[in-house]
Amino acid sequence: MLHSGLVSITFRKLPPGEIVDLVKRAGLEGIEWGGDIHVPHGQSSAASEVRRMTEDAGLRVAAFGSYYRVGHEEPAPFEAVLETAAALGAPTIRVWAGKLGSEKADAAYREQVTRESRRIADLAAQAGVVVATEYHGGTLTDTAESAVSLLQAVGHDNLKTYWQPPTRMTPEDALETLRAVLPWLNNIHAFWWVAGERRPLAEGAATWQRYLREARRAPGERYVMLEFVRDDSPEAFLRDAEALRDVIRNA
Repeated sequence: MLHSGLVSITFRKLPPGEIVDLVKRAGLEGIEWGGDIHVPHGQSSAASEVRRMTEDAGLRVAAFGSYYRVGHEEPAPFEAVLETAAALGAPTIRVWAGKLGSEKADAAYREQVTRESRRIADLAAQAGVVVATEYHGGTLTDTAESAVSLLQAVGHDNLKTYWQPPTRMTPEDALETLRAVLPWLNNIHAFWWVAGERRPLAEGAATWQRYLREARRAPGERYVMLEFVRDDSPEAFLRDAEALRDVIRNA
């Protein structure tokens, strides 16, 4: 089942209360709270307060979008990240698979990230929280091939991956990357870029319906969350939220 949501760092300049109001107004279901500003790593009291205001509005905490770099213990130890996620009531912690792209990482570095991924997946499992890697450049999940290699090497049921369409790929090629990581698929970040320019999600509705039809083949529930709205505009977000709801319904 697919749920709709927002990645809070889309609006870094807005306080959590205003983001909650926007998401409720938009008719979305959940929020991935970012660990760089809205729910800082290690600040459990702030996390508890954000959880309260989210749930009081009838919304869900979709995930804790941490900036933990696997294999580097930054910007805080994973134990502090996990404690924050627990206070937030987040079912998933998003992490970054190191800080080297797959072409720059040697075998020793991959092993370092693999070993640490296994450790934090085990810690999080004990707390009932899923760990999922960001699907992003400059990390070991910068390509589908590298992401699958890492996930298979870790071999832990509690390690999953996010997905978002690589911006320099055709929709057909992007769809193939989604198919490759489907067995480990957690949440999805949604946006529509054309030649590096942020465009209304409605313009890419047909393509996103194809993506989400594929995502529905994966078992379980996950969030499809808006990120990078045009001009960082709340009004653009509200329009994109309407488009996202339509895409999920029609996929």
